[in-house]
Amino acid sequence: MNDIENSLIKKAIRGDSDAFEKIVLMYEKKVYNIAFNMFGNEHDAYDSSQEVFIKLYKNIHSFKFDSSFGTWLYRIAMNTCIDEYRKKKRQNKQAYSLDEPIENESSNIDRQLRDPAMTPEQQIVQLEEVMRIRKAIGELKEDHRAIVILRDIRGHSYDEISEILHCSVGTVKSRLSRARIALRDIIIEQEGT
Repeated sequence: MNDIENSLIKKAIRGDSDAFEKIVLMYEKKVYNIAFNMFGNEHDAYDSSQEVFIKLYKNIHSFKFDSSFGTWLYRIAMNTCIDEYRKKKRQNKQAYSLDEPIENESSNIDRQLRDPAMTPEQQIVQLEEVMRIRKAIGELKEDHRAIVILRDIRGHSYDEISEILHCSVGTVKSRLSRARIALRDIIIEQEGT
């Protein structure tokens, strides 16, 4: 943790709203991306991101400086997203809008497609592939989805994921292996239909 971030956190714990706002600005895109990868649509991602920062505001005093602040915040974000997803599932609401067109010009998918070396046909094929994988990830169980997002999409290390999800590195590796097998099976099933 760098000294500037450490200082901001200490100020925010003491109630400095400007310091808290700076922390939010530092992490808002990362938290939003976690939520977007979990839900697959902007509306739910925005709502969940807001919920994460509300929880952060209420609980920042419980940060103990014994781990990375980013890892601690990602744990809050993942737990919040999983809780929100379960609420939506219980309410029998659709949590994913995978068939809707992508409207956010700053989305990762859109940025991936802006490769000038790609022809329009190649861009369409790539978009279809990304959407197929996103749909398959959406069909995974919550714990499998979370671990695939953290490792394969967000690029966190096994140790970081272990800390975020409060489990051993061995558990992370076995869950990731099972999640990837489940994802492969879903993709194969999709290709068959």
